[in-house]
Amino acid sequence: MKKIPLEILGLSSSQSQSGSFALILGEKTGNRRLPIIIGMFEAQSIAIQIEKINPNRPLTHDLFKSFAEHVHVAVLEVIISDLKEGVFYSKIVCSDGATTFELDSRPSDAIAIGLRFGVPIFTVESVLSEAGIILSELDENAEDADEDDEDEDDDTPAGPAKPEPTPRDPSGQVSLDELTKMLAQALEREDYEKAAKIRDELNKRDG
Repeated sequence: MKKIPLEILGLSSSQSQSGSFALILGEKTGNRRLPIIIGMFEAQSIAIQIEKINPNRPLTHDLFKSFAEHVHVAVLEVIISDLKEGVFYSKIVCSDGATTFELDSRPSDAIAIGLRFGVPIFTVESVLSEAGIILSELDENAEDADEDDEDEDDDTPAGPAKPEPTPRDPSGQVSLDELTKMLAQALEREDYEKAAKIRDELNKRDG
């Protein structure tokens, strides 16, 4: 199983789901992005560690680190290992010096813990192939779509602006080309929550 290294690119609050955040992971050796919706507590824990803030009292992930160090267990890496029915799964790879073992975890918890141990974050090709968003291809599709619209307007009178389909709840009536354009626009606005939902709709169409 080939592991693909990831890095954290951003963390933004949800526009439609109160208490939710979009964690954006990027492929270190490529241009694919992996948006994951996480909860408020996990987002706070990740942000605190990224910003190197020391809370007055240890958070749950800090407690995990203290306990692991006390029993001489080291975290080696974090792997986002699977995607089933729109739900991400991950593993925390650990070692006690004699054996290496894996703990099942939600990606948000695994990443929050991995940051505290300073270990790399990985995923696998199957996850990126299904849920990854390729920025360059989407940008090109959006530009082509804009050029086509301009060409049509050259020979036709200007009419009322066509309302843009909302990506918040993608309709089955929206064409694949429109969904792709909406996805590119959401990424340009860094609205990764909407981008993740549109990506899921595109995956359903492909299936």
